[in-house]
Amino acid sequence: MNDNTNAAPDSTAARVALWRALHVQADAPPHVLEDTMGLELLSPDANWRERGDMNPQFTRPFRASIVARARFIEDLVVEEAARGVTQYVILGAGLDTFAQRRPEIASRLNIFEVDPPGPQSWKRRRLIELGYGVPDGLRFVPVDFEAGESWRAKLASNGFDERKPAIVVSTGVSMYLTMEANAATLREVAGFASGSVFAMTFLLPIEFADPDARPGLEMAEKGARASGTPFISFFTPAQIQSLAHDAGFRDARHVSAQDLTQRYFANRTDGLRPPRNAEALLVATM
Repeated sequence: MNDNTNAAPDSTAARVALWRALHVQADAPPHVLEDTMGLELLSPDANWRERGDMNPQFTRPFRASIVARARFIEDLVVEEAARGVTQYVILGAGLDTFAQRRPEIASRLNIFEVDPPGPQSWKRRRLIELGYGVPDGLRFVPVDFEAGESWRAKLASNGFDERKPAIVVSTGVSMYLTMEANAATLREVAGFASGSVFAMTFLLPIEFADPDARPGLEMAEKGARASGTPFISFFTPAQIQSLAHDAGFRDARHVSAQDLTQRYFANRTDGLRPPRNAEALLVATM
């Protein structure tokens, strides 16, 4: 297993964390999500906002999408915790900071962050260095995906109770996986205890997106391909819902960018909103 403790988060995880902070710094209140902890963890150069992928105007719709999906997930976790669910699994956790920012909810949960061992060790070290520490209910679950390790098996060995329901989330991951790998993930989660909920993001075909958002999406796709992590899978809502039903989920609903706009951006006067038909969410239940 590669356990390089100096392995910083990949560029995608870092960009998402910086866009969350940029939302707080560059967009007018009320903020959809208040999260600058990722910026603290990364501690980039003082001129980080001058990077091309941080341009406040060009990135507006994309950071709106990032904070909207994160807020939706957090609201879902709060709802499920109130219903009595006590396990929260984050697949590809990256620089997620829910456990640190929402201690009043996190204290009622066992949170399992699943990620490659190197970046996860880096994150643990940075949390300790900054004085945040690691809450008792937070379990780091290192999984060497390249070596073929099973994240489901690693969950069980880190205290996950398969007899109890869980909230399982996966954001910003599906586009990097093959159709079969996405279907396999859905089948794995569909095998969790009754009452479990799975929320994942997916990309629609780029030609479906708002015309003004397509250049940014095409640039992101080109950058991902150049870095060796190309976008592989795109889904229509009907396709992803069908995949979930085939995997064994009882219910599978599509949460669109328009739904997120109505929920989190309806009263804004600055026009900030996620691009339509670019990224959406699937919420599936057993």
